[in-house]
Amino acid sequence: MKRVSRVLAIVTAGAVLTGGGVLRAQPTSKSYNLEPNAGKWKTWFNPAQSYQVPPPPDTATTRAELDLLSKTVAELGPEALERIRFWDAGAPVYRWMNMMEKRIAAGETITAHPHRVLAYLAMAMYDATVVAWNAKYAYKRSRPSDFDPGLNPVVAVPDSPSYPSEHAVVSAAAAGVLGYFFPTQADGYQKLAAEAAASRVSAGVQYPSDASAGLELGRQVAQNVIQQIANDGYTLVWTGGVPAGRCFWTGSNPGGVTAPNWKPILLRPASEFRPSPPPDCGSAQMNAEVALVRNFARTFNTNQKAYYWQSAEGRETWPYVLAERWMFEDKMDRNPPRAARVYALLAAAEYDAYIASQDGKFTYWYLRPHQLDPGVTPLFAVPNFPSYPSNHAVFSFTRSEVLAYLFPARADEAGAVGKEASDSRIWAGIHYPVDVEAGKALGQAVAQRFIAWAQQDGSR
Repeated sequence: MKRVSRVLAIVTAGAVLTGGGVLRAQPTSKSYNLEPNAGKWKTWFNPAQSYQVPPPPDTATTRAELDLLSKTVAELGPEALERIRFWDAGAPVYRWMNMMEKRIAAGETITAHPHRVLAYLAMAMYDATVVAWNAKYAYKRSRPSDFDPGLNPVVAVPDSPSYPSEHAVVSAAAAGVLGYFFPTQADGYQKLAAEAAASRVSAGVQYPSDASAGLELGRQVAQNVIQQIANDGYTLVWTGGVPAGRCFWTGSNPGGVTAPNWKPILLRPASEFRPSPPPDCGSAQMNAEVALVRNFARTFNTNQKAYYWQSAEGRETWPYVLAERWMFEDKMDRNPPRAARVYALLAAAEYDAYIASQDGKFTYWYLRPHQLDPGVTPLFAVPNFPSYPSNHAVFSFTRSEVLAYLFPARADEAGAVGKEASDSRIWAGIHYPVDVEAGKALGQAVAQRFIAWAQQDGSR
């Protein structure tokens, strides 16, 4: 246990990073084939090539590190093995996203707009992964057990070069971004990042210098992403007022009213796919639609589904729950670049979908069904903002379309989930069919913008 603690201290301090700074030949017993071109994939923010990564240590220093590794692996205790198991459960991005998913599902507040946190977190970890892969295949440092076949790692050895540590780069980027959002917890996140990096060293699949270099590189990625976060318009203060008149929503302090002025990731501008105006609230169409909402025959099944889609998981995390299951089933969890890409595309698309949906809501300020017809009884509290288009429909169709692109064999399941989530808002009495239809069209348009980006990101 003392030796494992020493590994953690070395990793955190970066004490054996460059070994004199001279790159010498590193014996390699195999060629590596896990996404060798991922370092050239398009990033969300700074290009991978803009990061300067020093060379790994020379052969003499590597041999000294191997001596430490051999002794550490041989002396692992239950606590160290549990940490290794925890961080090895999936791709490097998995534990960090799942940590936030669990907080959201438990009802813990992670800011008023958790999708913003998830978007920047996922994009930072994706960029960190691409940056790591760029360095990995530039230096092609052998894994410890390829350099020394006598070493017995306690987890499967990844089919990728060792330097820098993918877990370290991703974890430092995640810890930096989360520390920005939650400054009182920043130290805890940094400790988790160091633990994640050290776990790969203790497991015998990476050198201490891989981990320390990865932590430094991940911190650089985090700082660049934080600059983007700080200038995305989130802190803007609303100085407008709620319009009054026929067909307008009534209320005060509407939620998300500044979102149309946030800086989108890909949409230019936020109003790019703005839906056409809703029908007049006194029209024959709307008389029929509000009657449909009022007279919908609720059942235990429809109520149960409506409540689920109003839950924290139903609003925020269901796409990640599905994606994680499918990634594990397809063994994509052992492909860090592909796994990171899944999370980033889903989360970034959701972020822009929110901005686009709020743009529509606060352009038209359309009244809710119970405001048009007091005979409508919502199943639960109605969100405090206008009706058209339906946020749930926008988000659900955006994410289900992206899921279908990422997992084409599950496209039908993804589409069915998106439709059910959208229809549940009618069942709950808080949206008209026209809200859902407009939301569907908007969500699909946003999704296609991100799918087009993904088709040109170099990963195909």
